Amino acid sequence: MPTNFLAIPDFSRDELESLFELAERMRDGTYDKKPLAGKSLAMIFMKASTRTRVSFEVGTYQLGGHALFLSPRDVQLGRGEPIADTARVLSRYVDGIMIRTFAHHDIEELAKYSDVPVINGLTDMLHPCQILADLLTVRQHLGDVTKQKYAWIGDGNNMANSWINAAYRFGFDLTIACPQGYEPADHLLERAQKVAKVRIVRDPMEAVAGATVVNTDVWASMGQEQEQKDRERAFAGYTVSPALMKRADKDAIFLHCLPAHRGEEVLDEVIEGPQSKVWDEAENRLHIQKAIMAVLIGGETL
Repeated sequence: MPTNFLAIPDFSRDELESLFELAERMRDGTYDKKPLAGKSLAMIFMKASTRTRVSFEVGTYQLGGHALFLSPRDVQLGRGEPIADTARVLSRYVDGIMIRTFAHHDIEELAKYSDVPVINGLTDMLHPCQILADLLTVRQHLGDVTKQKYAWIGDGNNMANSWINAAYRFGFDLTIACPQGYEPADHLLERAQKVAKVRIVRDPMEAVAGATVVNTDVWASMGQEQEQKDRERAFAGYTVSPALMKRADKDAIFLHCLPAHRGEEVLDEVIEGPQSKVWDEAENRLHIQKAIMAVLIGGETL
């Protein structure tokens, strides 16, 4: 059992399956324990968020605990305090730390010096909680996650990297369509390709052919706003449209981590259409993160 959750492969495949089952019990109301009673979670947000903040804060409360929101104005990290010092001090006060930040190295250093579990709420490299919520949504609507064919359309960003990590752990079929120069991390891709069919293509129509799960994200992520115009040109043709969805399996679902820039990476007809499961996906952030916290901080067994 891992002591931290920084990346999807921190859990074994069996542990992830058990984590999904625990999250489903939380979603359907059959889990009523309070494993975080008397415990506190420090939530460090070097990047702003809607879903991450609300889901972790509400989830902590529902499990009986208390969450503290810490922005760069609230912690000395924003004024240059070493990450190691912050980790050692917070470990004396709280029972777990969730951080949403920029450099992945920062969260690795935080975990190295922390005596309490650290959970990755997002880095520029990875977004593991979101992908587990996505897979929980796949289970909810399609069943076994290993039997699906996944298509990622757009930037090879932290979401794409985490989908690759998921393919590495579960061995499923994943095709990523991205423009030249916007590929995901080579080292993650090479590792996953040893155990799963993971490939990069340039044509979104090729990527979605027969896919049961179609997924995308904004073209310019937080911190990349100055690249917006360049990215709009690079990603022309990468919009998830009704025509693109027709190339996928007839029962395919559409996912988006949100917020969405409608008219750019996805059209309204898709995100508001019958194949869209983005609202269940957003809700599942709450359930999977509760499961992660219950296990890492609350001592729940898998």
